[in-house]
Formats: sequence, C-alpha cells, structure tokens
Amino acid sequence: MSPIRPENRHRYGPDWPQFSALIRFVRAGGRCECEGECGRGTHDGRCPNRHGQPAYGTGSKVVLTVAHLCHTPECREHVKAMCQGCHLHYDRDHHAQTAAATRAAALADQMDPLFTTTEGSPA
Repeated sequence: MSPIRPENRHRYGPDWPQFSALIRFVRAGGRCECEGECGRGTHDGRCPNRHGQPAYGTGSKVVLTVAHLCHTPECREHVKAMCQGCHLHYDRDHHAQTAAATRAAALADQMDPLFTTTEGSPA
C-alpha cells in the first residue's frame, strides 16, 4: 500500500517508484541520510537506521522513505532518504500546519449552510 494519497499521486510523476528506489537504495545505500535535520537529537551525525533492520531506540522495523525537504512532491532536487522516524519528525510542523488548514476548511464547510436560505441565496 502506498503512503501517497490518491489525490496527490499525479504530483510525484509516473516514475516515482524508480526514483524513490534510486534515492533509497543506490544513493543512500539503504541507510537513513538524516544528519540531524529531523531535530530529534537522538543521533550525532548520520542516522544509523538501515532499511528492514531494527530501529535504534525502538527496535521497530525500519522503513526507508524519501523525504521532500521543501515539502513539495514535484521537487526532486531537495530529497533525502530517511527512516520513518526521522521523516515524521522532520515533517511534524508541516503536518501540524496542513492539519490545521484541513480542520479550518471542514469547519467552514459546516458553517456555510448556516448562512444560506432554503432557496440557496445568502441570508
């Protein structure tokens, strides 16, 4: 199962699986490329986590991902292979912002009927 939402798949391009594998397994050699960008403060220098191995600290199975450092799927210049822990920590502020925007839009959608008459014109 892909972690990419169906409505965003077009933003990654048709060759995304190949590009992702190239970054994770050829360039990064199957190891997390994070050098502290994640802000976890749990590793000095390059993160030791390797794809498919137990993660340091938690022992969970490492899944190597491709992180867009600029948070733009179309951008391929600013990417790093990151374990799921580093990637989630790196994106935490961005996720909080997008979640807040999603909640605000949902609230606006709920409020819209309150300001419309039964004929569909504004009250």
